Amino acid sequence: MTLVETSVVASVLAVVTGLAVPSFQDALQRCHLEGAANQLETDIHYTRTMAVARNVPMRVSVEVGTGGSCYIIHTGAASECSCAGTGAAVCQAPAQAERSVFFPADGPVSLKSNSRSMVFDSLKGTSTPTATMQLTARNGMTVR
Repeated sequence: MTLVETSVVASVLAVVTGLAVPSFQDALQRCHLEGAANQLETDIHYTRTMAVARNVPMRVSVEVGTGGSCYIIHTGAASECSCAGTGAAVCQAPAQAERSVFFPADGPVSLKSNSRSMVFDSLKGTSTPTATMQLTARNGMTVR
């Protein structure tokens, strides 16, 4: 092979790679978004199941701040649990946190909700109030 042939092959590979990188980034962001949405869905089902199984009302509380957003699965009143700056759940007695998930502000996914907290009834498994939760990827893709 000559130097000219080698540089032509390298140029073609650079162009093809440059065209493929944006689609890989979109695919990666879509995977992050779908993973977060699946985890949120699983956690909502878990909360409903635990409320009925334990015969205790359970909550999913959402917080959005400058450091990021999070949701906490817990017992007790909505005001009794919050997220620390690191995303760890901080609860006042008698509330108990079961799980917390944190989405940092500079992370691949952010969370918003039109309700601060939803409580799941221990007898029927229904939630009050109904809420819309929205996960958004950096490229603007959303899942509600």
